[in-house]
Amino acid sequence: MLIKLDALPIGRQAIIVKVEGEGRVRRRLFDMGVTPGAEVFLRKKAPLGDPLEITLRGYELSLRKDEASLVTIKVKEENK
Repeated sequence: MLIKLDALPIGRQAIIVKVEGEGRVRRRLFDMGVTPGAEVFLRKKAPLGDPLEITLRGYELSLRKDEASLVTIKVKEENK
């Protein structure tokens, strides 16, 4: 199932499929390691949903909701 990163439920993992946006915003995301194929884990969201705290490539990263909405992800299935 493909969704945007800002819609990922807390505590779930996903794989980045696509990073949208243009220019400086897209370059900034790539510089932070938000690239296709990377695995992300949503740690928590602020009370109003902005920012989001994710774990990516072994470190914690905070993203604004508008930045997270540019990232398309594939949610990993939960182990049952």
